Amino acid sequence: MFPQTELGGDPAVVRAYGEGVEGLGFTHILAYDHVLGADPNVHQGWDGPYDIDSTFHEPFVMFGYLAAITSLELVTGVIILPQRQTALVAKQAAEVDLLTGGRFRLGVGLGWNAVEYEALGEKFSNRGKRSEEQLELLRRLWTERSITFDGKYHTVTAAGLAPLPAQRPIPVWIGAASDRGLQRAGRLADGWFPMTAPGPGLDHAREQVRRAAAAAGRDAESLGMEGRVSWAGDRAKAAADIAAWRAAGATHVSVNTMNAGLATVDDHLAVLTRIAADLI
Repeated sequence: MFPQTELGGDPAVVRAYGEGVEGLGFTHILAYDHVLGADPNVHQGWDGPYDIDSTFHEPFVMFGYLAAITSLELVTGVIILPQRQTALVAKQAAEVDLLTGGRFRLGVGLGWNAVEYEALGEKFSNRGKRSEEQLELLRRLWTERSITFDGKYHTVTAAGLAPLPAQRPIPVWIGAASDRGLQRAGRLADGWFPMTAPGPGLDHAREQVRRAAAAAGRDAESLGMEGRVSWAGDRAKAAADIAAWRAAGATHVSVNTMNAGLATVDDHLAVLTRIAADLI
């Protein structure tokens, strides 16, 4: 997981991280998304995990840069889809997919920051319903030369993207914590990001995904699942957490080194070096 909030804006650091991760044998980089942060001095009682001083590279733009210097899969985890224009997301995602030669996975979610939604001119209250229509429109834009779409939230009249994505419709994964979001993943996604660790919470989440997939005539076993392991200074625990995700059937695992007191890109890469050694 690219340490968005801890590495600042230096492009040399982005390069060092991308090249370092690839050199260690990892297969993908995942990046969070926030366009704007709220000022807690104005928004009294603010308790969000990020604010106006939290640094975030814009994922699509950063991935264009990383596409030129690594051969890694690039993954958004997640783009806050309903606060963005759907056709523009389709265009940006198609471009990253082309630049990476088909090594792009679009993770999407609903987000939690109403301040950000307001600033981007989108409604916070209907974001779940809009996201479902967005997914339908994205997939059509990626696969059809010309589309006409008359939905509840979107209108497209005989228009299309060029060039289309590199090799196939871009995989769309959903990050969700609520039952409704998990059911949406089962019905519509190619994979999902659980927001809970292996155990009873994950068992419940998987059942929500499985039931929704079955009701939609889909095979839940064909869906990808990406777990997350957070580094807390304990090498043995990190290895055990990764093993637990493997045992739980995860197809992918990302390693989060944020919020662990690591000051530089070299510090982050040193931790990933130890984790990579344990995986060999």
